[in-house]
Amino acid sequence: MIFAKAPLPGQVKTRLAGKLGQIGAARLYQRLLRRTLRLASQATLCPAQLWCAPDTRHGFFRNCRRDYGIRLRRQQGADLGQRMHHALNLVLRVAPYAVLIGGDCPSLGAAELDRALTALAAGRDAVVGPAADGGYVLIGLRRPCAPLFRRIAWGNATVLAATRRRLQRAGLDWVELPPGWDVDRPADLRRLAKIDW
Repeated sequence: MIFAKAPLPGQVKTRLAGKLGQIGAARLYQRLLRRTLRLASQATLCPAQLWCAPDTRHGFFRNCRRDYGIRLRRQQGADLGQRMHHALNLVLRVAPYAVLIGGDCPSLGAAELDRALTALAAGRDAVVGPAADGGYVLIGLRRPCAPLFRRIAWGNATVLAATRRRLQRAGLDWVELPPGWDVDRPADLRRLAKIDW
């Protein structure tokens, strides 16, 4: 499950707009998302879905469906936590496990996705991909767990710590991947420039 926003200038990658401009930040977001979709379409690990916000009507999303043969789904909920819980809850009604990622995480590759899916297939309750900024770049579950997503201060350095506490309180057996990173701040652009993506 790949979470994405419509790539509207001024509404995506806003912390990069000072360096790239609003249009440049939106274009970078599109490139990052297309990289993630290529990865998902080439992998034979599992079916992929693109979960779109605010809905699936943006032309970029329709082009992604055409170019990558990916199913589009609409995110629903008042905040990121509600949207993630809703999406995972729907998928877990029909699948034994699910992995959710953002479209802007160049540190995630086929090996990380395979490791996450393998852990869930082997019976682990959850898998988390920690992010260098204190959040996470991946979360996977075998069953819904609403407390993981309620009253979280999304976008700050406490997300991962809060998630770990909630996983422990819920009694879930989880595994963590090696730390990854997404592209949110100007320092991330320097890191991005050093890799082949």
